[in-house]
Amino acid sequence: MRIINLIVVHCSATREDCTLSPEDLDRLHRRRGFNGTGYHYYIRKDGTVHLTRPVERIGAHAKGFNASSIGICYEGGLNEDGKPADTRTAAQRFALIDLLTILRHQYPEAQIAGHYQLSASIHKACPCFDPRKEYSEL
Repeated sequence: MRIINLIVVHCSATREDCTLSPEDLDRLHRRRGFNGTGYHYYIRKDGTVHLTRPVERIGAHAKGFNASSIGICYEGGLNEDGKPADTRTAAQRFALIDLLTILRHQYPEAQIAGHYQLSASIHKACPCFDPRKEYSEL
């Protein structure tokens, strides 16, 4: 069993007027050289949560942090103009709260962070909101 001390929230960096299925996400990650989707969970706009990589397997979502983290990605993250924005639907917000609550129960020592919060050298907006602030009570 892996020791989990971090839960990292990501966005798929897709426009809010587009869709990205779990299969599409998998293809994109394989094209980048990964052996499948790098995130452990993927949350669609309708709030459906997909297990895209077993938690027992090390992820491929946050360089330098993968060995001891779980990666969660939500579909979206760009507005219709392609600019970074918190595009989560209400269903995605509720699904993320539920998933984080479950994971924090399973891994009580794990901290929650957005991808951009892991290092000063990460120059991304991902996930386009502050999970530390939004989920600090979990």
